[in-house]
Amino acid sequence: MRKPSLRVPCVLLAICISSLVPLSGFAQSSAIASKKLPKDFLKKAVPKSGHDGTKAMAAKKTNGRAAMSSGVPGIDSIVNWTGQFTEPGFDPNGNPQSVWPYSMIGNSPESNRTTVIPASVIPVTVNLLDASGNIAKDPTSGALLTQTVTPAVEDAVLHSPMFEPVHYNSGDGQFNDQMQRTEFWNRIHHGGWDDDFTGWHNFLWPSLKKTQTLSIPFGSWFYALNADGTCCAFMIVDDAAFTNGLFPPTYPVDNTTVIGSAELSGDMTTHDLSALLFNNVYLYEGSLANCCVLGFHEYDFEPGTAKNGNLPRLYVMAYVSWISPGLFGGGFEDITGMSHEFSEAFNDPFVNNWTPWWLSIDPNSGAGLCQDNLETGDVIEFFSALATYPVAHHNRTYHPQNEAMFPWFAFQSPSTARGGAYSFPDETTLTQLSAPNLQPGCE
Repeated sequence: MRKPSLRVPCVLLAICISSLVPLSGFAQSSAIASKKLPKDFLKKAVPKSGHDGTKAMAAKKTNGRAAMSSGVPGIDSIVNWTGQFTEPGFDPNGNPQSVWPYSMIGNSPESNRTTVIPASVIPVTVNLLDASGNIAKDPTSGALLTQTVTPAVEDAVLHSPMFEPVHYNSGDGQFNDQMQRTEFWNRIHHGGWDDDFTGWHNFLWPSLKKTQTLSIPFGSWFYALNADGTCCAFMIVDDAAFTNGLFPPTYPVDNTTVIGSAELSGDMTTHDLSALLFNNVYLYEGSLANCCVLGFHEYDFEPGTAKNGNLPRLYVMAYVSWISPGLFGGGFEDITGMSHEFSEAFNDPFVNNWTPWWLSIDPNSGAGLCQDNLETGDVIEFFSALATYPVAHHNRTYHPQNEAMFPWFAFQSPSTARGGAYSFPDETTLTQLSAPNLQPGCE
């Protein structure tokens, strides 16, 4: 999603501390205590995904696209293919537009090729700092406010439906591969001796990388402890502080940021889909009234070098968080955020697949969302029911999110996806298209 915005009504008494004034032990403990939240704080939140752009935004207007099938020219990035569809609509400025180009991860459906895409899974430890720059301690329990991605979380992610085959109506396979096959069902060759694992597929090949560390300065975080007083049930971090610690601010990159360090070590390359994996770490924008973003997909833009022919380098990545059960309502847990962001990365890797304006309406609550981009998870994430799809795997029930598919954004009627569907994996989540030919803001 490009425009994170979840507004949870709350009243917060804020204590403003100047970093220039030394704090006594009592004052610092009181300041930290003011950032402590009840464990049920997120229960009333409707979780959202988000979009962050830093240096990536500078490259967006210069990236051209071929008319069909071949990848985006003139860049060094993840394997991708391009296409376009025709539908009357309007650009963000209200100008008529009917041809909508797009790029996606993998090779084109007509290629009948299986593509294996490296997927770097990079755990990130988060330290919450006090006003003195040290790792903060909970004043009551004395627990250090540091959140790690535990081996159990790593194992659950690596052996989840994101990376291992499970059964869907379209066949057996990884979540994103089967979604791509479902939405381009009319364009792929069928009838192989083992259709689930031959022909057109886009498989992720995961590898666990070195843990990185992200430190968040005081005044830019909140937290809640586990029931036993340990850290932490969750952390909520200011979006700006999070982004500053994630993306390299300058070129050449150094190892002071998470992505910079991962790029220098070779754990992130331009040919990967990289997952920066957190453990119950979410974002707010400016204040808790603008909480909570559960993830975003983006790319880090770096200039080319002589080694790669001076091609601009685009490192496609996603910030994803493991979600413990019971924190949010609506079935959002475990890989819900990861499935959302990976699906959108597959369908919009360079965050510039514009579409005609669409309006998604929750059939239960009547709430609506208006956007003009090919962000597959945004269409459904706010639904009060049917937002997630339970999948049994390895004696666990995972909860990937239901996603809108390409025919929905292209206003196809009937849909050319498998079975005429508009959503995956639950084909009954979306049953009708948005009203067509909407003006900006869905007027």
